Amino acid sequence: MTDLRTVIADLTTEGEEVDRLVADLTAEQWRLATAAPGWTVTHQIGHLAFIFRIAGMAAADPAGFGRLASGVRDGNAFDAAVNGALAEFVEDPPEVLLSRWRAERDTGIKALAAVPADTLVPWLVNPLPPFVLACAGMMELFAHGQDIADALGVRPVRTDRVAYLAGFVARTWNFGYQARNLPTPDVELRFELTLPSGRPWATGPEDATQRVSGPALDLCLLATRRRHRDDLALTATGDVAEQWLDLAQCYRGPAGEGRRPGQFAR
Repeated sequence: MTDLRTVIADLTTEGEEVDRLVADLTAEQWRLATAAPGWTVTHQIGHLAFIFRIAGMAAADPAGFGRLASGVRDGNAFDAAVNGALAEFVEDPPEVLLSRWRAERDTGIKALAAVPADTLVPWLVNPLPPFVLACAGMMELFAHGQDIADALGVRPVRTDRVAYLAGFVARTWNFGYQARNLPTPDVELRFELTLPSGRPWATGPEDATQRVSGPALDLCLLATRRRHRDDLALTATGDVAEQWLDLAQCYRGPAGEGRRPGQFAR
């Protein structure tokens, strides 16, 4: 699953799934609190609108993105910038925010799709291939879509598209250490997972002594910190893998509070 056209198509579908969660909400539902402290459904969609805006800028206007990102290269500064940008969206009436989210999402995806697959796109710390940046977009949609679904008391549709996010988790497995100013162990992890369809999926050295196994969906919920590890069916082999399950996150910046054991029923 490394074809750019395929991941762009699946990114588009994931965006539409999030859109379906909010398309018909009442004004009261837009104000529902989510599990992210201080964030309502409105904040979640405003955040996604901003993320797709800057992804589109990175793809279509690298120089403009460079100027925007020059002061927020580290995770803490970027986190503050994202929170500050929410003010631009959260005061909008729901119908205006919904329209803006759709426009930013579609424009961002279209710009990313136009980048040649072998070209690097500037991003916050290091330039990324457009395929990897699209997988980062899948991560954002997964995580914030989960927050919205939890607030609404519904279960989002999950398919084998989570394989993109599982690959992104494997690529960014050191982020949890960086967020806590811990040294990254000098080992390689292997992930042996089962996709929602039942199909096996794996990445990492076959002879690795440090392994994580279980449902791919559970790995994605863990690494986006939308579920506590105690509520997931993930198994670690090796001391580093066991420690990693407590630290896992696939985004830069502060880890945040995460979720409490038993906060959400399976």
